Amino acid sequence: MSDTPILEICIDSVASAIAAEQGGAARVELCQNLFEGGTTPSVGTVYRTLERVGIKVNAIIRPRGGDFLYSDDEFAVMQHDIVSLKEMGINGVVIGLLNADGTIDTDRSRQLIELARPLEVTYHRAFDVTADPFRSLDDIIALGVERLLTSGQEPSVLEGVELIAELVRRAGDDIIIMPGAGITEKNLPRIMRETGAREYHLTGSAPVQSKMEYRNEHCFMGKALYPPEFSLKVTDADKIRNYCSILSNVD
Repeated sequence: MSDTPILEICIDSVASAIAAEQGGAARVELCQNLFEGGTTPSVGTVYRTLERVGIKVNAIIRPRGGDFLYSDDEFAVMQHDIVSLKEMGINGVVIGLLNADGTIDTDRSRQLIELARPLEVTYHRAFDVTADPFRSLDDIIALGVERLLTSGQEPSVLEGVELIAELVRRAGDDIIIMPGAGITEKNLPRIMRETGAREYHLTGSAPVQSKMEYRNEHCFMGKALYPPEFSLKVTDADKIRNYCSILSNVD
């Protein structure tokens, strides 16, 4: 494991991938539909991202938003997506599957992991809605994945910092514990000191206004509760540089 903390940026566009690389991030998690927690990115988005950046690109394998209890058809979709994206040359996949009782679905997870190898595998925040975090940690370690993304079973890392610190302690060298959710430039130093984690997951985005000149402000293509179509969230390279500076300077 590297002595220098690693920054992974959660993104949903090629533009954000480019900005993450320019800012000094080591890796991106490529998704679609971040407002739903991230779903599997399109083949075109993956292809173009791999063309445009040289840093590691991991893709989330999640067929829909909502819970992590998947039907047979949804599981088949996940299998096909892993095969397709693996052939394209991604660095790794990000997965998470649960049983109805809030335990890790180890059988189906193992099938996806075997399908993905030799790519890296991250277990995502499905962990954060499991019934027993320590049993779930043991199950995920037994699956042999590289890392676990978690907010410490709370809405944000800052609220879950105590559990994350305990997970880091229990995990040792068996798995990387990567805090993610609600990390800011202000709270990152505290999170680093209190958790002892070596990898961090965040967005580092900023609003970017559309270049559309004509705008119908009364018609929404998606849910009206979300930002209008004339403003996008895109990773900000300067923000990522600041985060990287923090990672390098916190003892």
